[in-house]
Amino acid sequence: MAQSPISMMTTPTSFETILFDIAEGVATITLNRPDRLNALTTSISQEMLAALKTCARDDMVRCVVITGAGRAFSAGQDLAEFAQVDDDFSVADHLRHGYHRLVLAMHQLEKPILAAVNGVAAGAGLGLALAADMRIASDKASFVTAFIGIGLAPDSGVSWHLQRLIGPARAFELLATGRKVGAEEALRLGLVNQVVPAESLEETVNGLARQLAQGPTRGIGLTKRTLNKAADMTLAQALEYEAQIQEIALRTRDHQEGVLAFLEKRPPKFEGR
Repeated sequence: MAQSPISMMTTPTSFETILFDIAEGVATITLNRPDRLNALTTSISQEMLAALKTCARDDMVRCVVITGAGRAFSAGQDLAEFAQVDDDFSVADHLRHGYHRLVLAMHQLEKPILAAVNGVAAGAGLGLALAADMRIASDKASFVTAFIGIGLAPDSGVSWHLQRLIGPARAFELLATGRKVGAEEALRLGLVNQVVPAESLEETVNGLARQLAQGPTRGIGLTKRTLNKAADMTLAQALEYEAQIQEIALRTRDHQEGVLAFLEKRPPKFEGR
């Protein structure tokens, strides 16, 4: 009996479908199947999870960039992978063991994640882009929900992230029609933070990533945690949670350095602790 291609996931000892690099406090994960528009497979999900675990453990990593090789960010799930399974295959289990873990790992990583969207981001590839904390898009980028075109509902966290970014009515429109959104419209809708010329994308993202990597990493992580929690809280609950988080932030070395630098009228030198 064939098993779900993701149900047998193990931590890889080397990467074959992604590139992974760490430099100047920035970890860069590059989806590396340019001949298939970086269509997502079990291997990519597995390797990205392993890379994100490294980012979470390594204190030298203070910012993460996710991008795609070639002319696409990611065209979404590689449907050819499903040809290898039999009638007992469960797409629900495929999602639970693959994309769910990946999107949650991004959501829970208390370090900033930037998506450098260099081309099309479709389906589950769109889900990865939306799960990042910020999206910087090339002027050649495009965004397609894609699911409805093959008779499917959204997955990979798209239903959760999309309506929070652009509102439920616009989210329904894009999901129900499947129409392509160009970079400039994506900026107007609030899907992306910035659009830059294609030739400037790497430089722009690297500059922002280095800036974030030199910031107070614990403070940034606690900010991310607070925003994630506050999205599902009442105002009173959010106020109380802010008080609890601020108690933690106040005791970080970066806060102490920030105050000292302010009093000494000099730029702070944050260590990420």
